[in-house]
Amino acid sequence: MEGAPMKPTIKLAETTAPDGANFSLYEHDGEFTFYLEKWPVMSTKMTYSELMLADLGCQWKDGRTAVRILIGGLGLGFTLRRCLEINGPKAVCEVAEILPDVIKWNHELLNGLNDEILADRRTLITRGDVYDCIKRAADGGPKYDAILLDVDDGPSSLIQPQNWQLYGGSGLSALQRALTKGGRAAFWAAEAEPKLMKSLRKAGFHAEEVAVAGHERTRKKIHRIYVAEMPV
Repeated sequence: MEGAPMKPTIKLAETTAPDGANFSLYEHDGEFTFYLEKWPVMSTKMTYSELMLADLGCQWKDGRTAVRILIGGLGLGFTLRRCLEINGPKAVCEVAEILPDVIKWNHELLNGLNDEILADRRTLITRGDVYDCIKRAADGGPKYDAILLDVDDGPSSLIQPQNWQLYGGSGLSALQRALTKGGRAAFWAAEAEPKLMKSLRKAGFHAEEVAVAGHERTRKKIHRIYVAEMPV
């Protein structure tokens, strides 16, 4: 008896990133994956560390509720979803997405996966670079209680070249000015980034490195989340 036929992998859409690289969305057996060129960068199969980014970034010591949260990158929506789950009705979750097509794909090509969170009144989608949102807050705009960044594999492995500005001295200074007292920034990294930890502490943050797994049933914790807290 022959086995069941293999289900095909289907390219649903593609676009061009700011640096000219090909960015695409694939579906296989109900699972969705983003690719940058030929490399998978996000999947609905591997979501645990994206959820942890929200959990760690939203641990305020004073129990604040009317919070403003900035998320760098919509992706497949898992960090946004978790932020909405763990924060109350007065929260505002702003997502800065640099690729308009990614926003469109979330609305049209994910079989309704994110319809609920995109329609949530607490969700605000901003088309543009997250660094511009940070700069606006730093230069006198409303500050954020949390800034969650999942835009690179880490400062030593940038997804987009312009993201270097997030990790340098001027970028970390802007991050400080964009956060409330006791506010938190959280950086997702594919692996350990000791220079980032050093830079955060040098900038005046209370910083910690948390090892996390890509999947909750995986023991090997290869990814890192760097949490930087503003002094009160």
